Amino acid sequence: MTGTAAIGRDRPDDPAVVALLQQHFALMRATSPEESCHVLKPGQLLDSGAVVVTARQDGAVLGVGALTRIGPDHGELKSMHTARAARGRGIGRDILTALMQEARAQGLTRLSLETGSQPDFAAARALYAANGFEICPPFGAYVSDPLSVFMTRRL
Repeated sequence: MTGTAAIGRDRPDDPAVVALLQQHFALMRATSPEESCHVLKPGQLLDSGAVVVTARQDGAVLGVGALTRIGPDHGELKSMHTARAARGRGIGRDILTALMQEARAQGLTRLSLETGSQPDFAAARALYAANGFEICPPFGAYVSDPLSVFMTRRL
């Protein structure tokens, strides 16, 4: 695919979104043991009222990310995933930017996330660090886990 992907809100129960979220879910389960895997299934995203943002091109969903509210002024990024064939094109950055704008529009002043500590997650950690996220202690219901890295930033 060539050209620019359209970034916008989407529904977690859209079949194309579900397909990419299922790929994300399978990958997370393959790289992390159950107790260290905090990925949400599409139904959980829908039930939580998460704002889901996707990158689409020619009808295909190339990337996805979600924003959930975990406190009055605190949001969490969830389910950030770019399809393997679309990696290296800035899709993750564009989705992250859209989710940060959404968080600000909701009046959130802090945005946090949990990602993996393994080498497979190095690109994700670099993306978050390049966008102002810093390593922090576990937040919300999370507990310390050697396979998790917790990051946060003020908005």
